[in-house]
Amino acid sequence: MNLLPIAGPRATWIVLWREIRRLRTLSLIAAVVVTVGSAAGLVAPWALGVLVDDVATGAEGSAVVRVVVLIGGAALLSGVLTAVGVTLIARVGETVLARIREQVLDRVLQLPAPVLDKIRTGDLLSRVGDDVASVAAALTEIGPVLLAATLTIVLTAAGMFALDWRLGLAGLVALPMYLLALRWYLPRSAPFYRKERLAMGERSEAIITSLRGSATVRAYRLEDTQLDRISDRSATARDLSLNVFRLFSNFSARINHAEFVGLTSILVAGFFLVRADAVTVGATTAAALYFHRLFNPIGALLMEFDQIQTAAAGLARLAGVLTLESAPEPPAGPAPADGSVELVGIGHSYDGPLVVDGVSLRLEPGERVALVGASGAGKTTLAAIAAGVLMPTAGTVLLGGVDIRALGEMRTQQQVALLSQEVHVFSGTLLEDVRLAKASATVAEVEAALERVGALAWVRALPEGLDSQVGENAHQLTGAQAQQVALARLVLADPAVAVLDEATAEAGSAGARELERASAAATEGRTTLVVAHRLTQAQQADRIVVLDHGRVVESGTHDELLAVGGRYSQLWHSWTGTPRAGANR
Repeated sequence: MNLLPIAGPRATWIVLWREIRRLRTLSLIAAVVVTVGSAAGLVAPWALGVLVDDVATGAEGSAVVRVVVLIGGAALLSGVLTAVGVTLIARVGETVLARIREQVLDRVLQLPAPVLDKIRTGDLLSRVGDDVASVAAALTEIGPVLLAATLTIVLTAAGMFALDWRLGLAGLVALPMYLLALRWYLPRSAPFYRKERLAMGERSEAIITSLRGSATVRAYRLEDTQLDRISDRSATARDLSLNVFRLFSNFSARINHAEFVGLTSILVAGFFLVRADAVTVGATTAAALYFHRLFNPIGALLMEFDQIQTAAAGLARLAGVLTLESAPEPPAGPAPADGSVELVGIGHSYDGPLVVDGVSLRLEPGERVALVGASGAGKTTLAAIAAGVLMPTAGTVLLGGVDIRALGEMRTQQQVALLSQEVHVFSGTLLEDVRLAKASATVAEVEAALERVGALAWVRALPEGLDSQVGENAHQLTGAQAQQVALARLVLADPAVAVLDEATAEAGSAGARELERASAAATEGRTTLVVAHRLTQAQQADRIVVLDHGRVVESGTHDELLAVGGRYSQLWHSWTGTPRAGANR
Protein backbone atom coordinates (compact mmCIF):
# COMPACT_ATOMS: atom_id res chain seq x y z
CA MET A 1 0.00 0.00 0.00
CA ASN A 2 1.22 3.51 -0.85
CA LEU A 3 0.94 6.85 0.91
CA LEU A 4 -0.42 9.86 -0.93
CA PRO A 5 2.17 12.55 -1.74
CA ILE A 6 2.95 15.50 0.53
CA ALA A 7 3.42 18.91 -1.10
CA GLY A 8 6.45 21.10 -0.46
CA PRO A 9 6.20 24.58 1.14
CA ARG A 10 6.01 26.41 -2.20
CA ALA A 11 3.29 24.16 -3.64
CA THR A 12 1.33 24.39 -0.37
CA TRP A 13 1.48 28.19 -0.35
CA ILE A 14 0.39 28.33 -3.99
CA VAL A 15 -2.72 26.26 -3.21
CA LEU A 16 -3.63 28.44 -0.22
CA TRP A 17 -2.92 31.77 -1.93
CA ARG A 18 -4.87 30.78 -5.03
CA GLU A 19 -8.02 30.24 -2.96
CA ILE A 20 -7.54 33.44 -0.91
CA ARG A 21 -7.22 35.45 -4.13
CA ARG A 22 -10.62 34.16 -5.21
CA LEU A 23 -12.01 36.06 -2.18
CA ARG A 24 -9.92 39.18 -2.77
CA THR A 25 -12.57 41.77 -1.76
CA LEU A 26 -13.69 39.98 1.41
CA SER A 27 -10.09 39.31 2.43
CA LEU A 28 -9.14 43.00 1.92
CA ILE A 29 -12.12 44.23 3.96
CA ALA A 30 -11.23 41.81 6.76
CA ALA A 31 -7.60 42.99 6.80
CA VAL A 32 -8.63 46.68 6.92
CA VAL A 33 -11.11 46.10 9.75
CA VAL A 34 -8.56 44.17 11.84
CA THR A 35 -5.89 46.83 11.17
CA VAL A 36 -8.11 49.67 12.35
CA GLY A 37 -9.13 47.63 15.40
CA SER A 38 -5.49 47.04 16.31
CA ALA A 39 -4.67 50.73 15.83
CA ALA A 40 -7.52 51.67 18.19
CA GLY A 41 -5.84 49.52 20.84
CA LEU A 42 -2.81 51.86 20.84
CA VAL A 43 -4.85 54.70 22.29
CA ALA A 44 -5.01 53.41 25.88
CA PRO A 45 -1.24 53.25 26.66
CA TRP A 46 -0.65 56.64 25.05
CA ALA A 47 -3.59 58.18 26.94
CA LEU A 48 -2.33 56.75 30.26
CA GLY A 49 1.08 58.30 29.59
CA VAL A 50 -0.61 61.66 28.96
CA LEU A 51 -2.57 61.20 32.17
CA VAL A 52 0.63 60.60 34.15
CA ASP A 53 2.12 63.83 32.84
CA ASP A 54 -1.12 65.75 33.53
CA VAL A 55 -1.21 64.54 37.12
CA ALA A 56 2.49 65.39 37.55
CA THR A 57 1.83 68.98 36.34
CA GLY A 58 -1.30 69.40 38.51
CA ALA A 59 -3.88 69.40 35.72
CA GLU A 60 -7.58 69.79 36.52
CA GLY A 61 -9.91 66.84 37.08
CA SER A 62 -11.60 67.39 33.74
CA ALA A 63 -8.36 66.23 32.07
CA VAL A 64 -8.66 62.90 33.84
CA VAL A 65 -12.27 62.57 32.69
CA ARG A 66 -11.28 63.27 29.10
CA VAL A 67 -8.58 60.59 29.22
CA VAL A 68 -10.97 58.03 30.75
CA VAL A 69 -13.63 58.75 28.09
CA LEU A 70 -10.99 58.52 25.36
CA ILE A 71 -9.73 55.17 26.68
CA GLY A 72 -13.28 53.83 27.01
CA GLY A 73 -14.24 54.90 23.48
CA ALA A 74 -11.08 53.46 21.97
CA ALA A 75 -11.58 50.18 23.83
CA LEU A 76 -15.17 49.92 22.60
CA LEU A 77 -14.17 50.68 19.02
CA SER A 78 -11.29 48.19 19.18
CA GLY A 79 -13.56 45.46 20.58
CA VAL A 80 -16.25 45.94 17.94
CA LEU A 81 -13.82 46.08 15.04
CA THR A 82 -11.87 43.08 16.32
CA ALA A 83 -15.06 41.03 16.62
CA VAL A 84 -16.15 41.98 13.11
CA GLY A 85 -12.66 41.33 11.74
CA VAL A 86 -12.45 37.89 13.37
CA THR A 87 -15.84 36.99 11.89
CA LEU A 88 -14.77 38.08 8.41
CA ILE A 89 -11.47 36.21 8.62
CA ALA A 90 -13.25 33.10 9.83
CA ARG A 91 -15.61 33.36 6.87
CA VAL A 92 -12.68 33.63 4.48
CA GLY A 93 -10.91 30.72 6.18
CA GLU A 94 -13.92 28.40 6.16
CA THR A 95 -14.63 29.16 2.50
CA VAL A 96 -11.01 28.57 1.52
CA LEU A 97 -10.90 25.29 3.45
CA ALA A 98 -14.22 24.09 2.01
CA ARG A 99 -12.94 24.69 -1.53
CA ILE A 100 -9.64 22.93 -0.85
CA ARG A 101 -11.46 19.98 0.70
CA GLU A 102 -13.81 19.74 -2.29
CA GLN A 103 -10.84 19.79 -4.66
CA VAL A 104 -9.09 17.05 -2.67
CA LEU A 105 -12.15 14.79 -2.72
CA ASP A 106 -12.74 15.53 -6.39
CA ARG A 107 -9.14 14.63 -7.23
CA VAL A 108 -9.29 11.40 -5.21
CA LEU A 109 -12.58 10.35 -6.79
CA GLN A 110 -11.08 10.86 -10.25
CA LEU A 111 -8.03 8.70 -9.56
CA PRO A 112 -7.88 5.46 -11.55
CA ALA A 113 -9.09 2.38 -9.67
CA PRO A 114 -5.62 0.74 -9.56
CA VAL A 115 -4.19 3.85 -7.88
CA LEU A 116 -7.03 3.99 -5.36
CA ASP A 117 -6.57 0.31 -4.54
CA LYS A 118 -2.94 0.96 -3.58
CA ILE A 119 -3.70 3.95 -1.35
CA ARG A 120 -3.93 3.35 2.37
CA THR A 121 -7.45 4.02 3.57
CA GLY A 122 -6.18 5.36 6.89
CA ASP A 123 -3.88 7.84 5.14
CA LEU A 124 -6.75 9.13 3.00
CA LEU A 125 -9.22 9.38 5.91
CA SER A 126 -6.70 11.11 8.17
CA ARG A 127 -6.20 13.75 5.45
CA VAL A 128 -9.89 14.52 4.98
CA GLY A 129 -10.46 14.14 8.74
CA ASP A 130 -7.61 15.05 11.10
CA ASP A 131 -5.77 17.27 8.63
CA VAL A 132 -8.91 19.17 7.64
CA ALA A 133 -9.67 19.72 11.34
CA SER A 134 -6.20 21.10 12.05
CA VAL A 135 -6.28 23.40 9.03
CA ALA A 136 -9.81 24.52 9.93
CA ALA A 137 -8.64 25.47 13.43
CA ALA A 138 -5.71 27.40 11.96
CA LEU A 139 -7.79 29.31 9.42
CA THR A 140 -10.78 30.08 11.62
CA GLU A 141 -9.34 30.27 15.14
CA ILE A 142 -5.61 30.80 15.00
CA GLY A 143 -5.59 32.80 11.77
CA PRO A 144 -7.52 35.81 13.12
CA VAL A 145 -5.42 35.78 16.29
CA LEU A 146 -2.16 35.72 14.36
CA LEU A 147 -3.21 38.47 11.95
CA ALA A 148 -4.34 40.69 14.80
CA ALA A 149 -1.15 39.88 16.73
CA THR A 150 1.09 40.74 13.78
CA LEU A 151 -0.66 44.05 13.19
CA THR A 152 -0.54 44.87 16.90
CA ILE A 153 3.21 44.19 17.05
CA VAL A 154 3.95 46.37 14.01
CA LEU A 155 1.72 49.26 15.10
CA THR A 156 2.88 49.13 18.73
CA ALA A 157 6.53 49.15 17.72
CA ALA A 158 5.81 52.19 15.56
CA GLY A 159 4.08 53.82 18.53
CA MET A 160 7.11 53.25 20.75
CA PHE A 161 9.43 54.90 18.25
CA ALA A 162 6.93 57.76 17.90
CA LEU A 163 7.24 58.42 21.65
CA ASP A 164 11.06 58.42 21.52
CA TRP A 165 13.43 56.60 19.24
CA ARG A 166 15.68 55.69 22.16
CA LEU A 167 12.84 53.99 24.02
CA GLY A 168 12.03 52.15 20.81
CA LEU A 169 15.60 50.91 20.49
CA ALA A 170 15.56 49.77 24.11
CA GLY A 171 12.52 47.63 23.35
CA LEU A 172 14.26 46.12 20.31
CA VAL A 173 16.89 44.60 22.61
CA ALA A 174 14.47 41.68 23.06
CA LEU A 175 14.14 41.05 19.31
CA PRO A 176 17.35 38.97 18.92
CA MET A 177 16.26 36.79 21.81
CA TYR A 178 12.87 36.14 20.16
CA LEU A 179 14.57 35.29 16.88
CA LEU A 180 17.09 32.99 18.54
CA ALA A 181 14.25 31.19 20.32
CA LEU A 182 12.49 30.66 16.99
CA ARG A 183 15.72 29.59 15.29
CA TRP A 184 16.23 27.01 18.02
CA TYR A 185 12.64 25.75 18.01
CA LEU A 186 11.59 25.53 14.36
CA PRO A 187 14.24 23.13 12.99
CA ARG A 188 13.75 20.79 15.95
CA SER A 189 9.96 20.76 15.99
CA ALA A 190 9.08 20.64 12.27
CA PRO A 191 10.22 17.01 11.75
CA PHE A 192 8.21 15.92 14.77
CA TYR A 193 5.04 17.47 13.37
CA ARG A 194 5.47 15.70 10.04
CA LYS A 195 6.10 12.39 11.82
CA GLU A 196 3.10 13.04 14.08
CA ARG A 197 0.73 13.45 11.10
CA LEU A 198 2.09 10.25 9.54
CA ALA A 199 1.72 8.41 12.85
CA MET A 200 -1.91 9.51 13.07
CA GLY A 201 -2.49 8.10 9.60
CA GLU A 202 -0.89 4.79 10.64
CA ARG A 203 -3.10 4.70 13.74
CA SER A 204 -6.23 5.33 11.65
CA GLU A 205 -5.20 2.58 9.24
CA ALA A 206 -4.77 0.08 12.09
CA ILE A 207 -8.17 0.93 13.58
CA ILE A 208 -10.01 0.89 10.25
CA THR A 209 -8.55 -2.42 9.06
CA SER A 210 -9.43 -4.03 12.40
CA LEU A 211 -13.01 -2.80 12.23
CA ARG A 212 -13.49 -3.75 8.59
CA GLY A 213 -12.06 -7.20 9.17
CA SER A 214 -13.73 -7.71 12.54
CA ALA A 215 -15.38 -10.97 11.44
CA THR A 216 -12.03 -12.41 10.35
CA VAL A 217 -10.34 -11.11 13.49
CA ARG A 218 -12.90 -12.89 15.69
CA ALA A 219 -12.84 -16.05 13.56
CA TYR A 220 -9.08 -16.44 13.97
CA ARG A 221 -9.00 -15.02 17.51
CA LEU A 222 -6.70 -12.20 16.52
CA GLU A 223 -8.23 -9.66 18.89
CA ASP A 224 -5.11 -9.37 21.05
CA THR A 225 -2.84 -9.12 18.00
CA GLN A 226 -4.91 -6.31 16.47
CA LEU A 227 -5.21 -4.49 19.80
CA ASP A 228 -1.44 -4.71 20.23
CA ARG A 229 -1.01 -3.26 16.74
CA ILE A 230 -3.37 -0.38 17.52
CA SER A 231 -1.65 0.20 20.86
CA ASP A 232 1.75 0.29 19.16
CA ARG A 233 0.57 2.86 16.58
CA SER A 234 -1.14 4.92 19.30
CA ALA A 235 1.96 4.83 21.49
CA THR A 236 4.08 6.10 18.60
CA ALA A 237 1.70 9.04 18.04
CA ARG A 238 1.61 9.74 21.79
CA ASP A 239 5.40 9.73 22.15
CA LEU A 240 5.79 12.12 19.24
CA SER A 241 3.23 14.48 20.81
CA LEU A 242 5.11 14.38 24.13
CA ASN A 243 8.40 15.18 22.41
CA VAL A 244 6.78 18.17 20.75
CA PHE A 245 5.39 19.34 24.09
CA ARG A 246 8.82 19.14 25.72
CA LEU A 247 10.31 21.26 22.96
CA PHE A 248 7.46 23.74 23.26
CA SER A 249 7.93 24.09 27.03
CA ASN A 250 11.60 24.93 26.53
CA PHE A 251 10.62 27.39 23.81
CA SER A 252 8.14 29.11 26.16
CA ALA A 253 10.87 29.61 28.76
CA ARG A 254 13.09 31.34 26.19
CA ILE A 255 10.21 33.66 25.24
CA ASN A 256 9.69 34.64 28.90
CA HIS A 257 13.40 35.53 29.20
CA ALA A 258 13.12 37.78 26.14
CA GLU A 259 10.09 39.58 27.64
CA PHE A 260 11.95 40.20 30.90
CA VAL A 261 14.99 41.60 29.11
CA GLY A 262 12.93 43.89 26.85
CA LEU A 263 10.81 45.42 29.62
CA THR A 264 13.85 45.89 31.85
CA SER A 265 15.72 47.66 29.05
CA ILE A 266 12.87 50.15 28.54
CA LEU A 267 12.57 50.93 32.25
CA VAL A 268 16.33 51.39 32.66
CA ALA A 269 16.61 53.55 29.53
CA GLY A 270 13.54 55.55 30.61
CA PHE A 271 15.06 56.17 34.04
CA PHE A 272 18.17 57.75 32.60
CA LEU A 273 16.26 59.69 29.92
CA VAL A 274 13.83 61.15 32.49
CA ARG A 275 16.76 61.99 34.75
CA ALA A 276 18.34 63.90 31.85
CA ASP A 277 15.01 65.63 31.05
CA ALA A 278 15.12 64.00 27.59
CA VAL A 279 11.64 62.45 27.94
CA THR A 280 8.77 62.73 30.36
CA VAL A 281 7.66 60.18 32.94
CA GLY A 282 4.43 59.80 30.95
CA ALA A 283 6.33 58.93 27.77
CA THR A 284 8.36 56.30 29.63
CA THR A 285 5.17 54.94 31.19
CA ALA A 286 3.50 54.77 27.78
CA ALA A 287 6.55 53.00 26.28
CA ALA A 288 6.57 50.44 29.10
CA LEU A 289 2.82 49.86 28.65
CA TYR A 290 3.27 49.52 24.91
CA PHE A 291 5.96 46.87 25.38
CA HIS A 292 3.87 45.12 28.02
CA ARG A 293 1.01 45.19 25.53
CA LEU A 294 3.24 43.22 23.16
CA PHE A 295 3.43 40.25 25.56
CA ASN A 296 0.12 38.78 24.47
CA PRO A 297 0.46 39.26 20.70
CA ILE A 298 4.09 38.12 20.63
CA GLY A 299 3.16 35.21 22.85
CA ALA A 300 0.24 34.37 20.56
CA LEU A 301 2.46 34.65 17.51
CA LEU A 302 5.19 32.45 18.93
CA MET A 303 3.24 30.14 21.20
CA GLU A 304 0.88 29.16 18.40
CA PHE A 305 3.75 27.94 16.26
CA ASP A 306 2.94 24.36 17.30
CA GLN A 307 -0.60 24.80 15.97
CA ILE A 308 0.73 26.60 12.91
CA GLN A 309 3.14 23.77 12.13
CA THR A 310 0.45 21.15 12.72
CA ALA A 311 -1.83 23.03 10.33
CA ALA A 312 1.01 23.55 7.85
CA ALA A 313 1.75 19.83 7.89
CA GLY A 314 -1.96 19.09 7.39
CA LEU A 315 -2.28 21.62 4.58
CA ALA A 316 0.82 20.17 2.89
CA ARG A 317 -0.82 16.74 2.98
CA LEU A 318 -4.04 18.14 1.48
CA ALA A 319 -2.11 20.06 -1.16
CA GLY A 320 -0.14 16.89 -1.89
CA VAL A 321 -3.32 15.22 -3.12
CA LEU A 322 -3.89 18.15 -5.48
CA THR A 323 -0.45 17.58 -7.02
CA LEU A 324 -1.64 14.23 -8.36
CA GLU A 325 -2.15 14.57 -12.06
CA SER A 326 -5.41 13.40 -13.58
CA ALA A 327 -5.12 11.10 -16.56
CA PRO A 328 -5.59 13.27 -19.65
CA GLU A 329 -8.53 12.43 -21.87
CA PRO A 330 -7.48 11.36 -25.39
CA PRO A 331 -8.58 13.51 -28.33
CA ALA A 332 -11.97 12.84 -29.86
CA GLY A 333 -11.94 9.87 -32.18
CA PRO A 334 -14.31 7.38 -33.75
CA ALA A 335 -17.26 6.25 -31.64
CA PRO A 336 -17.94 2.56 -30.96
CA ALA A 337 -19.75 1.04 -33.93
CA ASP A 338 -21.92 -1.23 -31.76
CA GLY A 339 -22.20 -2.73 -28.28
CA SER A 340 -19.67 -5.52 -28.82
CA VAL A 341 -16.81 -6.10 -26.38
CA GLU A 342 -13.63 -7.88 -27.43
CA LEU A 343 -10.74 -8.85 -25.17
CA VAL A 344 -7.57 -9.67 -27.09
CA GLY A 345 -4.67 -11.43 -25.35
CA ILE A 346 -5.50 -9.98 -21.95
CA GLY A 347 -2.96 -10.47 -19.19
CA HIS A 348 -2.80 -8.76 -15.79
CA SER A 349 -0.85 -8.95 -12.55
CA TYR A 350 -0.91 -7.04 -9.25
CA ASP A 351 2.84 -6.63 -8.69
CA GLY A 352 3.18 -10.42 -8.72
CA PRO A 353 2.21 -13.48 -10.75
CA LEU A 354 -0.36 -13.17 -13.53
CA VAL A 355 -3.95 -13.16 -12.30
CA VAL A 356 -5.29 -13.21 -15.87
CA ASP A 357 -3.15 -14.89 -18.52
CA GLY A 358 -3.73 -14.71 -22.28
CA VAL A 359 -7.52 -14.38 -22.27
CA SER A 360 -9.22 -13.63 -25.59
CA LEU A 361 -12.99 -13.27 -25.56
CA ARG A 362 -15.63 -11.58 -27.71
CA LEU A 363 -19.14 -10.57 -26.62
CA GLU A 364 -21.50 -9.91 -29.49
CA PRO A 365 -23.94 -6.97 -29.23
CA GLY A 366 -26.80 -7.92 -26.89
CA GLU A 367 -25.15 -11.19 -25.85
CA ARG A 368 -25.20 -12.31 -22.20
CA VAL A 369 -22.01 -14.08 -21.14
CA ALA A 370 -21.37 -15.54 -17.68
CA LEU A 371 -17.91 -15.86 -16.14
CA VAL A 372 -17.63 -18.94 -13.91
CA GLY A 373 -14.76 -20.25 -11.86
CA ALA A 374 -13.47 -20.99 -8.41
CA SER A 375 -12.49 -18.20 -6.04
CA GLY A 376 -9.25 -16.61 -7.23
CA ALA A 377 -9.73 -17.71 -10.83
CA GLY A 378 -9.49 -14.08 -12.04
CA LYS A 379 -13.19 -13.42 -12.70
CA THR A 380 -13.40 -10.03 -10.94
CA THR A 381 -10.14 -8.84 -12.50
CA LEU A 382 -11.30 -9.77 -15.98
CA ALA A 383 -14.68 -8.09 -15.39
CA ALA A 384 -12.96 -4.87 -14.25
CA ILE A 385 -10.76 -4.95 -17.35
CA ALA A 386 -13.78 -5.48 -19.61
CA ALA A 387 -15.51 -2.51 -17.95
CA GLY A 388 -12.50 -0.25 -18.52
CA VAL A 389 -12.02 0.27 -14.79
CA LEU A 390 -8.72 -1.60 -14.79
CA MET A 391 -6.10 -1.28 -17.52
CA PRO A 392 -4.51 -4.66 -18.32
CA THR A 393 -0.76 -5.12 -18.22
CA ALA A 394 -0.99 -6.91 -21.57
CA GLY A 395 -3.54 -7.09 -24.37
CA THR A 396 -6.27 -4.83 -25.73
CA VAL A 397 -9.93 -4.16 -24.92
CA LEU A 398 -12.09 -3.12 -27.87
CA LEU A 399 -15.50 -1.53 -27.39
CA GLY A 400 -17.47 -1.54 -30.61
CA GLY A 401 -14.18 -2.02 -32.44
CA VAL A 402 -12.47 0.96 -30.70
CA ASP A 403 -9.63 0.58 -28.20
CA ILE A 404 -10.85 1.88 -24.83
CA ARG A 405 -7.49 3.63 -24.38
CA ALA A 406 -8.41 5.76 -27.39
CA LEU A 407 -11.91 6.32 -25.99
CA GLY A 408 -10.67 7.54 -22.61
CA GLU A 409 -12.22 7.05 -19.19
CA MET A 410 -15.14 9.47 -19.58
CA ARG A 411 -16.41 8.12 -22.92
CA THR A 412 -15.88 4.52 -21.78
CA GLN A 413 -18.02 5.15 -18.70
CA GLN A 414 -20.78 6.47 -20.94
CA GLN A 415 -20.81 3.16 -22.81
CA VAL A 416 -20.09 0.65 -20.03
CA ALA A 417 -21.59 0.35 -16.53
CA LEU A 418 -20.00 -1.80 -13.81
CA LEU A 419 -22.23 -3.05 -10.99
CA SER A 420 -20.63 -4.95 -8.12
CA GLN A 421 -21.96 -6.58 -4.97
CA GLU A 422 -20.68 -3.59 -2.95
CA VAL A 423 -23.51 -1.11 -3.47
CA HIS A 424 -23.62 2.15 -1.52
CA VAL A 425 -26.88 3.87 -0.65
CA PHE A 426 -26.23 7.61 -0.34
CA SER A 427 -27.91 9.73 2.30
CA GLY A 428 -30.87 11.65 0.93
CA THR A 429 -34.20 10.85 -0.65
CA LEU A 430 -34.62 7.63 -2.58
CA LEU A 431 -35.50 9.72 -5.63
CA GLU A 432 -32.14 11.54 -5.45
CA ASP A 433 -30.34 8.25 -4.93
CA VAL A 434 -31.75 6.68 -8.10
CA ARG A 435 -31.21 9.91 -10.07
CA LEU A 436 -27.45 9.68 -9.51
CA ALA A 437 -27.31 7.85 -12.83
CA LYS A 438 -29.26 10.56 -14.66
CA ALA A 439 -29.82 13.88 -12.91
CA SER A 440 -32.38 15.01 -15.49
CA ALA A 441 -34.62 11.94 -15.06
CA THR A 442 -38.29 12.69 -14.37
CA VAL A 443 -40.25 11.04 -11.58
CA ALA A 444 -42.04 8.95 -14.20
CA GLU A 445 -38.71 7.73 -15.62
CA VAL A 446 -37.45 6.84 -12.14
CA GLU A 447 -40.64 4.93 -11.38
CA ALA A 448 -40.40 3.11 -14.70
CA ALA A 449 -36.80 2.07 -13.90
CA LEU A 450 -37.85 0.83 -10.46
CA GLU A 451 -40.81 -1.01 -11.96
CA ARG A 452 -38.53 -2.73 -14.45
CA VAL A 453 -36.35 -4.17 -11.67
CA GLY A 454 -39.35 -5.10 -9.50
CA ALA A 455 -38.71 -2.46 -6.82
CA LEU A 456 -41.65 -0.07 -7.28
CA ALA A 457 -44.00 -2.02 -5.00
CA TRP A 458 -41.80 -1.78 -1.90
CA VAL A 459 -40.83 1.81 -2.77
CA ARG A 460 -44.50 2.84 -2.80
CA ALA A 461 -44.98 1.05 0.52
CA LEU A 462 -42.46 3.38 2.19
CA PRO A 463 -44.03 6.15 4.33
CA GLU A 464 -43.07 8.86 1.85
CA GLY A 465 -42.48 6.76 -1.24
CA LEU A 466 -39.72 8.16 -3.44
CA ASP A 467 -39.31 11.10 -1.06
CA SER A 468 -38.37 8.78 1.84
CA GLN A 469 -35.00 9.48 3.39
CA VAL A 470 -32.56 6.59 3.00
CA GLY A 471 -28.94 5.95 3.90
CA GLU A 472 -27.14 6.54 7.17
CA ASN A 473 -29.35 7.67 10.08
CA ALA A 474 -32.45 7.16 7.90
CA HIS A 475 -34.43 4.25 6.48
CA GLN A 476 -32.07 1.32 6.01
CA LEU A 477 -32.52 -0.67 2.81
CA THR A 478 -31.91 -4.40 2.79
CA GLY A 479 -29.08 -5.84 0.69
CA ALA A 480 -31.54 -6.95 -1.99
CA GLN A 481 -33.30 -3.55 -2.03
CA ALA A 482 -29.98 -1.72 -2.33
CA GLN A 483 -29.07 -3.92 -5.31
CA GLN A 484 -32.44 -3.17 -6.92
CA VAL A 485 -31.77 0.54 -6.52
CA ALA A 486 -28.38 0.03 -8.20
CA LEU A 487 -30.04 -1.88 -11.04
CA ALA A 488 -32.59 0.92 -11.43
CA ARG A 489 -29.67 3.36 -11.80
CA LEU A 490 -28.30 1.06 -14.49
CA VAL A 491 -31.63 1.25 -16.34
CA LEU A 492 -31.61 5.07 -16.16
CA ALA A 493 -27.97 5.31 -17.29
CA ASP A 494 -28.87 3.09 -20.27
CA PRO A 495 -25.33 1.97 -21.24
CA ALA A 496 -24.70 -0.26 -24.22
CA VAL A 497 -22.67 -2.67 -22.09
CA ALA A 498 -23.27 -3.86 -18.53
CA VAL A 499 -20.76 -5.73 -16.36
CA LEU A 500 -22.24 -7.38 -13.26
CA ASP A 501 -19.66 -8.55 -10.73
CA GLU A 502 -21.55 -10.91 -8.38
CA ALA A 503 -24.37 -8.37 -8.23
CA THR A 504 -26.76 -10.80 -6.48
CA ALA A 505 -24.30 -12.03 -3.86
CA GLU A 506 -25.78 -9.93 -1.04
CA ALA A 507 -29.40 -10.98 -1.62
CA GLY A 508 -29.32 -14.18 0.40
CA SER A 509 -31.22 -17.30 -0.57
CA ALA A 510 -34.65 -15.74 -0.05
CA GLY A 511 -34.15 -12.80 -2.42
CA ALA A 512 -31.74 -14.37 -4.90
CA ARG A 513 -34.27 -15.44 -7.53
CA GLU A 514 -36.10 -12.10 -7.40
CA LEU A 515 -32.83 -10.22 -7.75
CA GLU A 516 -31.72 -12.46 -10.61
CA ARG A 517 -34.96 -11.62 -12.43
CA ALA A 518 -34.32 -7.93 -11.76
CA SER A 519 -30.77 -8.28 -13.08
CA ALA A 520 -32.02 -9.97 -16.25
CA ALA A 521 -34.67 -7.27 -16.78
CA ALA A 522 -32.20 -4.41 -16.24
CA THR A 523 -29.71 -5.83 -18.74
CA GLU A 524 -32.20 -6.98 -21.36
CA GLY A 525 -31.02 -5.90 -24.81
CA ARG A 526 -27.56 -4.91 -23.54
CA THR A 527 -24.26 -6.67 -24.01
CA THR A 528 -23.78 -8.19 -20.56
CA LEU A 529 -20.87 -9.83 -18.81
CA VAL A 530 -21.90 -11.52 -15.54
CA VAL A 531 -19.53 -12.77 -12.88
CA ALA A 532 -21.79 -15.59 -11.71
CA HIS A 533 -21.92 -15.93 -7.93
CA ARG A 534 -24.80 -18.37 -8.33
CA LEU A 535 -24.66 -20.87 -11.16
CA THR A 536 -28.35 -20.30 -11.85
CA GLN A 537 -27.20 -17.00 -13.34
CA ALA A 538 -24.82 -18.88 -15.61
CA GLN A 539 -27.62 -21.24 -16.62
CA GLN A 540 -29.63 -18.27 -17.95
CA ALA A 541 -26.70 -16.87 -19.97
CA ASP A 542 -26.32 -17.22 -23.73
CA ARG A 543 -22.78 -18.45 -23.20
CA ILE A 544 -20.66 -19.54 -20.25
CA VAL A 545 -16.91 -18.94 -20.00
CA VAL A 546 -15.06 -20.96 -17.37
CA LEU A 547 -11.87 -19.48 -15.89
CA ASP A 548 -9.26 -21.46 -14.01
CA HIS A 549 -6.07 -19.82 -12.72
CA GLY A 550 -6.63 -16.83 -15.00
CA ARG A 551 -7.15 -18.81 -18.21
CA VAL A 552 -10.22 -19.77 -20.21
CA VAL A 553 -10.59 -23.54 -19.94
CA GLU A 554 -14.14 -23.96 -21.26
CA SER A 555 -16.71 -22.01 -23.24
CA GLY A 556 -20.23 -22.90 -24.36
CA THR A 557 -23.86 -23.07 -23.33
CA HIS A 558 -25.04 -24.63 -20.08
CA ASP A 559 -26.15 -27.86 -21.77
CA GLU A 560 -23.02 -28.10 -23.90
CA LEU A 561 -20.70 -27.78 -20.93
CA LEU A 562 -22.67 -30.29 -18.87
CA ALA A 563 -22.43 -32.75 -21.73
CA VAL A 564 -18.65 -32.31 -21.94
CA GLY A 565 -18.31 -33.23 -18.24
CA GLY A 566 -15.42 -30.85 -17.60
CA ARG A 567 -14.73 -28.14 -15.05
CA TYR A 568 -18.16 -26.49 -15.37
CA SER A 569 -19.89 -29.83 -14.92
CA GLN A 570 -17.94 -30.35 -11.69
CA LEU A 571 -18.95 -26.92 -10.42
CA TRP A 572 -22.60 -27.42 -11.39
CA HIS A 573 -23.02 -30.80 -9.71
CA SER A 574 -21.21 -29.51 -6.62
CA TRP A 575 -23.55 -26.50 -6.58
CA THR A 576 -26.75 -28.49 -7.04
CA GLY A 577 -25.70 -31.51 -5.00
CA THR A 578 -26.51 -33.92 -7.83
CA PRO A 579 -24.22 -36.81 -8.81
CA ARG A 580 -22.30 -36.56 -12.08
CA ALA A 581 -23.10 -39.01 -14.83
CA GLY A 582 -20.71 -41.97 -14.64
CA ALA A 583 -19.50 -41.03 -11.16
CA ASN A 584 -18.72 -43.87 -8.78
CA ARG A 585 -21.55 -44.59 -6.38
